[in-house]
Amino acid sequence: MDLIPAPRAVEGPGHHTFHLAADTRLVAGPGTETTERWLRATLGAALGLPLPPGEEGAANAVVLRVDDTLGPEAYRLDVSEGGIEIRGGSAAGVFWGAQTLRQLLGSDAFRKAPVRQGAVHAVPYRTIEDSPRFGWRGLMLDVSRHFMPKDGVLRYLDLLAAHKLNVFHFHLTDDQGWRIQIERHPRLTEVGAWRARSKWGHRASELWNETPHGGYYTHDDIREIVAYAAERHITVVPEIEIPGHSQAVIAAYPELGNTDVVDTSALTVWDTWGINPNVLAPTEAVLRFYEGVFEEVLDLFPSTFIHVGGDECPKEQWKASPAAQARIKELGLADEDELQSWFIRHFDRWLAERGRRLIGWDEILEGGLAPGAAVSSWRGYEGGIAAAEAGHDVVMCPHSQVYLDYRQADGDQEPVPIAYVRTLEDVYRFEPVPPQLSAEAAAHVIGVQANVWTEVMENQARVDYQTFPRLAAFAEVAWSDLPASAERDYADFESRMGAHYGRLDALGVDYRPPGGPLPWQQRPGVLGRPIEGAPPNV
Repeated sequence: MDLIPAPRAVEGPGHHTFHLAADTRLVAGPGTETTERWLRATLGAALGLPLPPGEEGAANAVVLRVDDTLGPEAYRLDVSEGGIEIRGGSAAGVFWGAQTLRQLLGSDAFRKAPVRQGAVHAVPYRTIEDSPRFGWRGLMLDVSRHFMPKDGVLRYLDLLAAHKLNVFHFHLTDDQGWRIQIERHPRLTEVGAWRARSKWGHRASELWNETPHGGYYTHDDIREIVAYAAERHITVVPEIEIPGHSQAVIAAYPELGNTDVVDTSALTVWDTWGINPNVLAPTEAVLRFYEGVFEEVLDLFPSTFIHVGGDECPKEQWKASPAAQARIKELGLADEDELQSWFIRHFDRWLAERGRRLIGWDEILEGGLAPGAAVSSWRGYEGGIAAAEAGHDVVMCPHSQVYLDYRQADGDQEPVPIAYVRTLEDVYRFEPVPPQLSAEAAAHVIGVQANVWTEVMENQARVDYQTFPRLAAFAEVAWSDLPASAERDYADFESRMGAHYGRLDALGVDYRPPGGPLPWQQRPGVLGRPIEGAPPNV
């Protein structure tokens, strides 16, 4: 059995099989409507089966039930003579059970339409009991550096669902582009969503793509994305960067920058990569502006967590700015780190008053962590350890382990190679919970996330190449009850990947083949930034 992620317990298979056929009915109990719709629209379409509604007790049926004796996302899948029953501890649990059923039916179940007329869709008798290790199983997609059109985002939500991932971290704003319509501030998309050209390769490259680049999502696009995700039991967590990574917004509204230090009216949306010195000014006007932004964001995203970035905020402009220095003195702060903390704490309180929770990159620890904030620990484990020990919730996403923009192998064939080598096996051996954490602190590690930064991914095919197949390994880390890193059976996982590549092929995913990139996946002559040796494991 080649399931990914691996389930916790399997009994069987037996010597007999149940056959899904044109007369197989779908019996959907209360609370299972999302899975009912998904099975007809996706599995039914792939296999050419109508799956008409059936009555309780019908034979030759797929039966869906919510069973509150199971954990919230747990499921039990039984295949027997009478049919298939999926019980879930919640609607989400039923849905994850349906994802397992899809895998049991083979790669044809991952297509958009039937490819074998008259095919027998057989599932061996068996019982699978399963539940996830983490409640936050996420993928972050950066659509600022390179915009992904709405249909591509919807496709990625389907790919997340197929791997039982349930959080889509939507990185919507950065120096290189503002990607969400804000009705009260129209220049954010009129100006901030577009750049004149783009660096081609790493920022040290001498090459440029002179084609203007941009795009953004309207309010209705966002509503569609959020609703599409919710149908798949995925939470969309938006990220609006403050106070750094802000050149695009300053290009649109120059008064938001440090005007006493730099001529912000001369700034344009940034066309290259790296850490940008142009950060928001620490003024009441900036706070009011972003409160307006977040009011619209909250109307569009029901997620409890709202990500505010908070990373890589250079302090040089604040140090040079008389207005920023006066602000530090007025607020009774010690330095610029505490000024950044003041920004974060303001929005932590603002979001909490509206029933939401702030989450930010681990730099929000600098200058004092906002009391209710959660941390995305990206610079390694250290930030997550400090936050968890202080009683803050943490999502572990260390760059050294699960940054999928990092190269997948040594050698010249890897397209635009960035940073350390992180192979499929490296990702499979990622352990999110550091052993030094006490049980109490470890309970604050609410989940794990893989991050896809798109500076050198100019289109969907490049995103696919960097993300897959490693996202399959990450999904197993996030879901399955695996042993310690060194004791994991990678050979077994690699064997199961043989079937999974067939599923990815059926889905049209341009993954990196096990033998290396295909000729059209390479980018000869485009400069990357490879770093030799093993990454720091801290």
